[in-house]
Amino acid sequence: MLFLYFFLVAIITIVTATKLSGYADIISEKTAVGGMIIGSMLLAGATSLPEITTSYTSIMLNNPDLAVGNILGSNVFNLVILAFLDLYFRKAQFFEKIWTQHRYTAGLGVGLMFIILFSLQTNLMFIILGVGVDTFFLLICYTVGMILISKLKQSSKDKTSQNEKRDIPLPPLSAKQALKRFIIAAVIILVSGTLLTILGDQIALATGLGASFVGSFLLAASTSLPEAVACFVACKLRNFNLAIGSILGSNLFNILILCGTDIFYREGPLLVHVEPIHELTASLIIFLYVITFYLLIRIRPKTSFNYSFPSLIIVLSYIVTSYYIFIF
Repeated sequence: MLFLYFFLVAIITIVTATKLSGYADIISEKTAVGGMIIGSMLLAGATSLPEITTSYTSIMLNNPDLAVGNILGSNVFNLVILAFLDLYFRKAQFFEKIWTQHRYTAGLGVGLMFIILFSLQTNLMFIILGVGVDTFFLLICYTVGMILISKLKQSSKDKTSQNEKRDIPLPPLSAKQALKRFIIAAVIILVSGTLLTILGDQIALATGLGASFVGSFLLAASTSLPEAVACFVACKLRNFNLAIGSILGSNLFNILILCGTDIFYREGPLLVHVEPIHELTASLIIFLYVITFYLLIRIRPKTSFNYSFPSLIIVLSYIVTSYYIFIF
């Protein structure tokens, strides 16, 4: 019954996320705010709500492995989502049509993940005001990075891609109406995220799979469903900047959630109290980020296979790592 309840809540999350992406698309098209800003901030923040509730609920349940596994696993799954979308929409080759600013968002994500990996490997016990020093460093780097990215100007290529014609007309909603419905959908996702965490914790106890595996894959995949559905809908609407901005923005937002989780965890630095297997997940994220960064900067490939090959590597890496953590 636990799995049945889990999947029922997951379905509710999927349906709500579909609406969420549609409303975000309307807001980005009917206001002066572009797809990258909406994707990186509004949609990314809303679709990351399950990660917020699951991580903080995990801390209340005194299960730090579930909290960290959920955040890191969600970041892995988000990049895999991007690879799947790239393969599904390979004829559109949307990596050739996105804004150059996404490169800097991906670069910031790589830098923050290196800090997290270093913290996991060194077990830093230095505490400031009850919080690990690594959390303070992450917050400083995140803030500085976001300020620098926000000051970047669009290139002429970006403006051209922004002005491309849509294949699908917008629904007859005003920006204000879309924003109201967006908020309602976000609240529903917030509630479903809390339920997913409680059910995920019970599944870990009942099956013996362990909190690290359940957090890194089962729970992470479920809480990433909003990103998956929202980005798929955005790609169907040919709003590729919204899709990529949502994924990369969600990953950055998840790291911010990790910092907040450490603040609420009162047993010491959060990353010191988790299993070593999370180092593998963090390393995988860095590897997938590097491939994604390559997709963002490469010269247009001559063949369809050459275009799709990096995304295939991302998917295969995820499958192999998932199996290894399962048998660990």
